[in-house]
Amino acid sequence: MSNLQPEPPNAPVPFLRFGPRPDRTRHEGWQEFRRTRDLFVPVRKISLAEYRLMSPRKKSFYDLHRASTHVNMQMLDTPMSEVVTTLMRSRIQNNAMRIGPSTLDGLMINGGGYQGKTETACRTAAEFEDTWRDLFEQYPECYFDPMPGTRDLIAPVAYCQTPVKATPIGLCEAILDYYGAPYGKNLRGMIRNARESIKAHATTVLIIDDITRLKMHREDDQDTLDLIRGLMDLDVTLVLIGVNIPRSGLLREGWHDPRTNQWIYAPLKKGKSYNPDASTQTERRFDLVTLAPFDYSNDAGIAAFVAHLEGIENQIRLFTAGPGTLSEGRMPEYLYRRTHGIVGLLRRLIEDGMTKAIESGLEDLTIDLLDEITINLGNVPGRDDGRDAEAGEIPDIDTSPKRQPGPKPRKGRNSVYDDRGTPPAAEA
Repeated sequence: MSNLQPEPPNAPVPFLRFGPRPDRTRHEGWQEFRRTRDLFVPVRKISLAEYRLMSPRKKSFYDLHRASTHVNMQMLDTPMSEVVTTLMRSRIQNNAMRIGPSTLDGLMINGGGYQGKTETACRTAAEFEDTWRDLFEQYPECYFDPMPGTRDLIAPVAYCQTPVKATPIGLCEAILDYYGAPYGKNLRGMIRNARESIKAHATTVLIIDDITRLKMHREDDQDTLDLIRGLMDLDVTLVLIGVNIPRSGLLREGWHDPRTNQWIYAPLKKGKSYNPDASTQTERRFDLVTLAPFDYSNDAGIAAFVAHLEGIENQIRLFTAGPGTLSEGRMPEYLYRRTHGIVGLLRRLIEDGMTKAIESGLEDLTIDLLDEITINLGNVPGRDDGRDAEAGEIPDIDTSPKRQPGPKPRKGRNSVYDDRGTPPAAEA
């Protein structure tokens, strides 16, 4: 038997998760996401010399913690996401404070796959709910005590996803599942329960994700869109998220008002709508905002992309990776070529690269190492992250490491080397 005493246990490890990740399509999961979204504690940066002085057990914990740090990097704002956040925040707040009986304007968030639409919208909605709950905690008798027509469960934000095969029944089920409410015996009963749940739980924001799963040549999908539009009279801000909304057919029955830069839908006709008050409502209005990838064709776009890379650099926990690892030399052009400026693909490439750098002992991110990484776009619908390829949720782009014609190197800190890695010739 060894005479060595076991090391005393440390404090609870802040990077371990017990149980499944929060399911935002359920109220309990949304609340867990809202409360914990910024609580992750990244591992402390240490030098290689400090690491070598650790015991094997502490090295194992440190490696696990820094691996967790790499896959839980803080979501960074981009100039594109800030536009979406600003518009969504103002639209939600303005609608929430509106007193007069009028149909509230909605918001459509458009963009390609892996560009952060869902995360941007969910984090903005969670921020609003934090503020909304803090505000009304000052008046608990008006908000938290029982009120006529409401339930004990207050849900300022509701989030659901459009079913892959969209039908009015499927959408009602998705909404009712969020609240844990009963479905009802038939479609009419399900619609009534969905509308009553939104009202009874004092929901202010209803987010419907993957809206472009609706295929407008199908009658069920057209009926589902009519149902969605019919929810706008419930004193709720409707936020629809989808890929390539302008070309999806969702806007074909509306028209663009150049004065307000909004898409307008005509009121639904009574007798054909799932909205019983449709004939008394004004037109439904939606702002359409696009979350685009980084643009590498101009100086402002390049500067924004490099600034984003610098933000990621600060979260890297590799011993030989330092300032400029991602933002200097050939690396910015390389990363843009591999990911086309799409933040989700950039994040995946860097995460996989850091894992390989730790496993190989290189402890650095280099182009040669990243060349060995294949970006998996989840080509099997219904698996991995459940993206629907037919709805455009998986980008149709080439992410292979082979060299292709790309943007020409520019002068400055990002163009110390040409595309072959050779210093540029001095100007005459």
